[in-house]
Amino acid sequence: MILDATGIYYQQLNETIRASEDTDIIVRNLCGQRYIGCGEKARSFTLYGTPGNGLGQYMDGATVEVFGNCQESVGDTMNAGEIVIHGHCGDACGYGMRGGRILIEGNVGYRAGIHMKAYMDHHPVLVVGGTAGSFLGEYLAGGLIAVLGRDAGGAYPCRFFCGTGMHGGKIILRCDEAPTGLPRQVLVREMQDGDREELAPHVRAYCERFGGSPDELLGERFYVLTPNPEAGYRQLYTFE
Repeated sequence: MILDATGIYYQQLNETIRASEDTDIIVRNLCGQRYIGCGEKARSFTLYGTPGNGLGQYMDGATVEVFGNCQESVGDTMNAGEIVIHGHCGDACGYGMRGGRILIEGNVGYRAGIHMKAYMDHHPVLVVGGTAGSFLGEYLAGGLIAVLGRDAGGAYPCRFFCGTGMHGGKIILRCDEAPTGLPRQVLVREMQDGDREELAPHVRAYCERFGGSPDELLGERFYVLTPNPEAGYRQLYTFE
């Protein structure tokens, strides 16, 4: 099914998509229509333009590819599947994400990957090709966040308060020097072979979608942020 979203209210657009039995959905000329692909399990979405908030919320196995930028709350609480964004993404991407993978060609806004979590064989992954805003990985409980900093020139690719309250999972940042000024709950070290093996398939998937050499990227210097077991679970993840 091919749809033209020009001038169509988001509710009408989503009702049309839900009523269709087609497994491959193409939507052109999106301009802020919300909640596309929410809860979808097995369908494929190819989207052109700018989807509105809540793209792929609660998604459970579908695939979404966006040729354009995205607004807020992409992949909120998604369980499985993949979202690929050929552009930039707004705030709160991957909020409460429980599985699947999000690949962002460019930058992401504030509070990406908040409270991502892993369970048994469900390991959510968020890969950002550019840079990330403040509060990346806030309250992170599981999964992997990688920021490749492709246009950062080796500088720290995040804003402030990265990993605040994290108590699980891993954040991998491409930068020339170890991040400083991190919250007490966060430990930082240079990437090791095991980290590189974990990151490699996601960098390859990123380069397949957006271009670039995975070997060259993986050969750069990365730093890994993990929870500090000495900080513990205290005062709703805050610290003195």
